[in-house]
Amino acid sequence: MGNQPLLAVKELKKDIGKKNILSDINFSLNQGEVLSIFGPNGAGKTTLLKLLSTVTDLTTGELKIAGESVVENTIHLRKDIGVISHHTFLYGDLTAYENLKFYGEMYGVNNLKDRIFDVIDEVGLNFCLHDLVRTFSRGMKQRLSIARAILHFPEILLLDEPYTGLDQHAIEMLNRVINGLNTTQRTIVMITHNFQQGLNLSDRFLILVNGRVRFEGVSNDFNLLELQEKYKELLGE
Repeated sequence: MGNQPLLAVKELKKDIGKKNILSDINFSLNQGEVLSIFGPNGAGKTTLLKLLSTVTDLTTGELKIAGESVVENTIHLRKDIGVISHHTFLYGDLTAYENLKFYGEMYGVNNLKDRIFDVIDEVGLNFCLHDLVRTFSRGMKQRLSIARAILHFPEILLLDEPYTGLDQHAIEMLNRVINGLNTTQRTIVMITHNFQQGLNLSDRFLILVNGRVRFEGVSNDFNLLELQEKYKELLGE
């Protein structure tokens, strides 16, 4: 792949009817980089993630994964993407194992049984592999959701508000899991309202306001207070 970014977004625009949702979105990520996206409700963050995950079509612009156009190769490139949201996309009346087996078969994962044991171990849920998901706590469901998202070896992980509804223990567990994913060179885009978590886990960050990137920063160059002040400044608070 050389110096080619794994994920490249250029002049991306999204309209819904006559309403513009996103305009002039530009950024790129290399393999293993983590990007946090901050912004108020209604800024277009979730719409951006839907575009990146190929579940909705862009209006104009360019979106590429490993140099391939997502518009021209949507089905082919979906295998390279995993999505983690506050919606777990799990079936409560199936066990953890059965949920992963269902998704693994859908993606055509090789050596599926071994792979299920690998991801269950990675998120620390070995003890409840054969328990019904409806008996799980919120944190356990989120960890299983991560296992579901990484089951098919995606190169890109998209996280949409992954901390929603989690207690402190579950937040710490999720942080450990995300840090572990980063060491495997997975590229991550995370939308979060949690400034501290987003800053700590990312290499770079964007602040999205009214459908436009108003600021891009290197995470190590900012502490929490500085990020909060920049955010308030951009929102005119």
